[in-house]
Amino acid sequence: MPRPLRLIFAGTPDFAAVHLRALIADQRQPIAVFTQPDRPAGRGKKLTASPVKQLALEQGLPLFQPASLKDTEAQAVLAELKPDLMVVVAYGLLLPAAVLDIPRLGCINVHASLLPRWRGAAPIQRAIEAGDTESGVTIMQMDKGLDTGAILYRVTCPIEPDETGGSLHRKLAELGPPALLSSLDLLAAGKLEPQPQDNHLCTYAGKISKTEAAVEWYQPADVVARKIRAFNPFPVAFALLNGVTVRLWQASAVDDKAGEGSTVAGEIINVGDAGLVIACGKGAILVSEIQLPGKKRLPVAEVLRGHPDLLSVGARFDP
Repeated sequence: MPRPLRLIFAGTPDFAAVHLRALIADQRQPIAVFTQPDRPAGRGKKLTASPVKQLALEQGLPLFQPASLKDTEAQAVLAELKPDLMVVVAYGLLLPAAVLDIPRLGCINVHASLLPRWRGAAPIQRAIEAGDTESGVTIMQMDKGLDTGAILYRVTCPIEPDETGGSLHRKLAELGPPALLSSLDLLAAGKLEPQPQDNHLCTYAGKISKTEAAVEWYQPADVVARKIRAFNPFPVAFALLNGVTVRLWQASAVDDKAGEGSTVAGEIINVGDAGLVIACGKGAILVSEIQLPGKKRLPVAEVLRGHPDLLSVGARFDP
């Protein structure tokens, strides 16, 4: 029986912690864990440990938090560990060539898209925003490029019409761990055949800024609705209504004719228990869940009971 692989795990957010937990549960405990340094978080900007750090400390795993892997000291630490393989999941730090060459079997990455579709930082949100009907998880052999390495293993899932960034994140967090464990078995047995990516098919999933979350009502209804769903739960789409910032959590496009006539983009054209129907550049969207400043996110029907004048037919969101 072959000896277990000496794994190093590198990751930072919840998505990464799910994969680390799966390795531990499957008795593939890493010999060391790398995660980003503690960052300020919350209203008080208090230094906060990443989910991966919290799990590593809970499990008593050796933990390292270098500011960069370009640092020769960090590279020396990695080399001294003599790893067979480094598993990287949403680490957030670049791995220079010197690091990629340290493990005997190199470094593999769990990426939340069907590469070469959506290389980059925000593949989950960008897939929904673009109207993709399918997503998945790719296990990739890392190289010096940004998500350009050979594909080792892939699993797929549909993107549903009402999918949000949060719901797709949960789906992929369920698909990823078993895909990682299967790929490790195949890798140890020498049964994985790397498949080069077709660079002509690649798209870039750029990091999402909060300024992008402002709704552009002149866009077609399906585009506006997808953006609202993609940016749920972060950074959350928003629009101004009579000087009040309204955060929009869930939306769907409705009949194109709903936005025709004397309405202008951003105008509320219908109000009811199902939500607000708002005209767009073409067609209209039904917004079913919103959030007012200082309040919780709620179904529109509940918000209407307290703010009927704000959310009234004829009121117009700023363009």
